Amino acid sequence: MLVIGLETSCDETAVGIVDDQRQILANCIATQWDEHKPYGGVVPEIAARAHLDHIDTLVKRALAEAKTTLKDLSGIAATCGPGLIGGVMVGAMTGKAIAAVRGLPFIAVNHLEAHALTARLTDNVVFPYLLLLVSGGHCQLLLVRGVGDYKLLGRTIDDAVGECFDKGAKLLGLPYPGGPAVERAAMNGNPEAYPLPRPMLGREGCDFSFSGLKTALRQLTEHNAGDKNFTADAAASLQAAIADILTDRTKNALELLQNENEKIAALVVAGGVASNQFIRTHLAELAAMYHMPFVAPPPALCTDNGVMVAWAGLERLRLGLTDGLDTAARPRWPLEASLQTSS
Repeated sequence: MLVIGLETSCDETAVGIVDDQRQILANCIATQWDEHKPYGGVVPEIAARAHLDHIDTLVKRALAEAKTTLKDLSGIAATCGPGLIGGVMVGAMTGKAIAAVRGLPFIAVNHLEAHALTARLTDNVVFPYLLLLVSGGHCQLLLVRGVGDYKLLGRTIDDAVGECFDKGAKLLGLPYPGGPAVERAAMNGNPEAYPLPRPMLGREGCDFSFSGLKTALRQLTEHNAGDKNFTADAAASLQAAIADILTDRTKNALELLQNENEKIAALVVAGGVASNQFIRTHLAELAAMYHMPFVAPPPALCTDNGVMVAWAGLERLRLGLTDGLDTAARPRWPLEASLQTSS
C-alpha cells in the first residue's frame, strides 16, 4: 500500500507519502511564517491563498521525492477538518480531484486523528494508549482504543495550550510562531522567577484551562517593563506553568484509567506543542512513575505535516474505511466523532 496525504488545515501546506511498511517516502512542507508574521497570528484568507499557491507544486515534489507516480498510489488522503475552512477546502478538493481522475479511493482524514495515530507510524505503538493532544487549536486527553475509536477524557474549557504560547509570546515581544520563541527565550531564564497561576491544578477531572494564565502574564508584563532579565524569566515561568498544568491533568487521566482497570500500552503526546522539550521531559518523568513507555514523535512530525495524514489514511484504508467525493470539509470535527464508518 502506498498513500499520499494532503494537509492544509492551518498555516502549513504539506504533502507526504508513506507505505504500509511504515516508511516515510516523502515529507514536503511549505510554511507561511513570513506571510503571517506581521499580524502575530494566522490570517485565514492569507493562509487559504498560500495553500492554493503551493499545493500542486508540493504534490509533484512529493511524488518525485518518493520516486513514484500517481498510478502507483493505493489511495488519496486529505485533511477534511477541523481547521480554517478555506484552507481545508484547498487540500480536500485537490485530493478529491486526484482521486476522481485516477479512480483511486479517497480518505477524508480528521486532522486530530492524524496527530493521534502518528505514534503508530514512528514507534509502532499498540492500542490502547493514552494520548495528550496539544496544539495551537486543541488540548485534549483521549483514550485511543483503535482507529476511529476514541474516548474523550478531558479538554480545555477555554483556550488551547498552543494559543497560550502564541499569545504569551506576543505579550513578551517575541516573534511568531510563539511556541518555539518562548522555548528559546526560556533557555536563558529562571522558571521560578514569577509564580504564575496553574489553573485547575490539583482539581478532580482531566479538563484544562489557560485563560487565567494568559491574563496573569499580561498583568505581569505591565508591571515589569524595562527589566533586562524579564523576558527570559517570564518565558521560563510561563513554560513551567504550562508544563505543570499538562502534567497534573495527564496524571489525573492515568489515575482514572488505572481505577477503571484499563491497561494502556503507553503515554503518547502529539501535536505542535509536543515538540517542546521541556514539556516532553516532564511527561516522560510522569510516565516513568507509572512504569510505562513515553512516546513523542520526532518534532518534525509533531507540527502539521502531510506524513501524518497519509498514515492516518493508510490505517483507515486497510480497514476499508473510505469516503465519497461528496464528503464535506468541516471547520469543526470532534475526534470522538471520527468513528469507524465508511461511505
